[in-house]
Amino acid sequence: MMDDLFAQNPAVNLLPCDGVVNDFGRVLTHEAAEHFHQVLLRGLPWKNDEAVMFGKRIITARKVAWFGDGDFSYTYSGTTKQALPWTPELRTLKAKAESLAGAVFNSCLLNLYHDGSEGMGWHSDDEKSLVADSAIASLSLGATRKFAFRHKEKDLGVSVMLESGSLLVMRGATQRHWLHSLPKMKRVTTPRINLTFRTMAGETIS
Repeated sequence: MMDDLFAQNPAVNLLPCDGVVNDFGRVLTHEAAEHFHQVLLRGLPWKNDEAVMFGKRIITARKVAWFGDGDFSYTYSGTTKQALPWTPELRTLKAKAESLAGAVFNSCLLNLYHDGSEGMGWHSDDEKSLVADSAIASLSLGATRKFAFRHKEKDLGVSVMLESGSLLVMRGATQRHWLHSLPKMKRVTTPRINLTFRTMAGETIS
């Protein structure tokens, strides 16, 4: 079962059970979202992501960048990344996400999808290096894309369209019970940047 949601009330939990997801809708003006989109698109040291699947190293078309409070590492999909220091723009967006989410973050993983031919398969952000059940704030810049959730055990699904400047926050047991994905959308021909603000375990929060 998959429901499309259009209302953007952050007080409403988008999930029917076993977790909390709040959709804040657009939290940046069109002008601000476009500004940050262009600055990050052109100014960050983007690198093709890597993953180890079935013993083979895969290089993705999607690109990533990893920032944080300190020079700490983040391991997922069999690869490890070292955090870069915050840029002024990322600090500004982090403060915005923290204010709305009511949480403090010490890191951010950014994904760059060049167009709708690039997406992300079903997964959970449940790595041991993350503080268990901590909030993850997802800020979207650029092309509007569909974001989907699927319960790990029950026949339940939810999807929402994330437009430029919108914020989605996943909380509590969400990563333990739900998978999420960014489906490919062939009609999308422009880039999207997704910033996921996180809290790494054992690291200084500033």
